[in-house]
Amino acid sequence: MHIRKIPFWASATSLVLSSFSFAQGPLVSVPEAPSNSVELTAPAVAPQPTYESHKFLDRKNRILFAMVAASSAADFAVTRSNLQNGGQELNPLVRPFGKSSAGLAVNFAGETAGVICMSYLLHKTGHHKLEHAISYVNISASTGAVAYGLTHR
Repeated sequence: MHIRKIPFWASATSLVLSSFSFAQGPLVSVPEAPSNSVELTAPAVAPQPTYESHKFLDRKNRILFAMVAASSAADFAVTRSNLQNGGQELNPLVRPFGKSSAGLAVNFAGETAGVICMSYLLHKTGHHKLEHAISYVNISASTGAVAYGLTHR
């Protein structure tokens, strides 16, 4: 048997739709009204790198993507083993792919590629916390599926 996990597209959609709750800044910048008061300004200091200015394939993302690939590979191996020993795929969206090992491999490779693409989209739109969160969600779901699959042989 294999764990019935939430399909990747459902988790990705919910993350994207809830991105406003995790937004890292205002959607529209409102200009401030001119003021007649004198404001003291700090001396010019070199800007510090911010969380938003990281490269997409920085060390953290490379590690996360390697973990996504590893957990998907483990999920593939456990699912394939269970299906070959008479188990059945519980996820109705993955069930058509489970008829062959190649189809199952395409499913899990596509899931990994989807996580990377969604992370890139979130990175480009400035949602850097969600960019990492989508990997965490996928790693957790795949690890849970592996644990369920190993305990229900």
